[in-house]
Amino acid sequence: MLDVQKAIKRLFDLVIALLLLVIFLPVWFVIGLLIKATSPGPVFFIQERPGLHGRLFKVFKFRTMRPGSERMVKGQEVMLDDDRITSIGKFLRRSKIDEVPQLLNVLKGEMSLVGPRPERVDSLADYTDEIWQRLNVRPGLTGLAQVSGNIYLPLEERYKLDVYYVKHFSLWLDFRIIMKTFGVVLKGEDKYINYKGTFNL
Repeated sequence: MLDVQKAIKRLFDLVIALLLLVIFLPVWFVIGLLIKATSPGPVFFIQERPGLHGRLFKVFKFRTMRPGSERMVKGQEVMLDDDRITSIGKFLRRSKIDEVPQLLNVLKGEMSLVGPRPERVDSLADYTDEIWQRLNVRPGLTGLAQVSGNIYLPLEERYKLDVYYVKHFSLWLDFRIIMKTFGVVLKGEDKYINYKGTFNL
């Protein structure tokens, strides 16, 4: 039964990713123009991230930060008031539109619509056997941690949510995460902070 659900999940990923790419292609063009008009540098930010079973792949995002701002500190998230973020970048991050190019990663089979967010490669050095379980599924555009507070939660709590998702995967859980993602986009991640550890959706 679990294998059937995983097959349905992959089919759903392909259909939805393809539809969204076709429908929003003109929007991609406009966003690209705005990025180029508001700061120097490329339209896309491309970086290697660990995916399923730790295999590396190149993740695509619309660039939201000034060139040379790639260096990050593990566990220290980029907040919207970070001065490295461009003017259009603030909107792209707040609306999650910066993640839309990852639909290409979904089509390539490197990502899913729902799953733990792909982290930077250097994070792997601190993974325990428990945390490594988050790599037993494809990373996602959205996930349980993203609809439970995301950057407003300590890194350890986000890892717990990711591992919980892997251990309790179901199409019903995916559906609830996708529905809650709309609320997060509209209201903001800070409105959905979950410190209870109950993972209620």
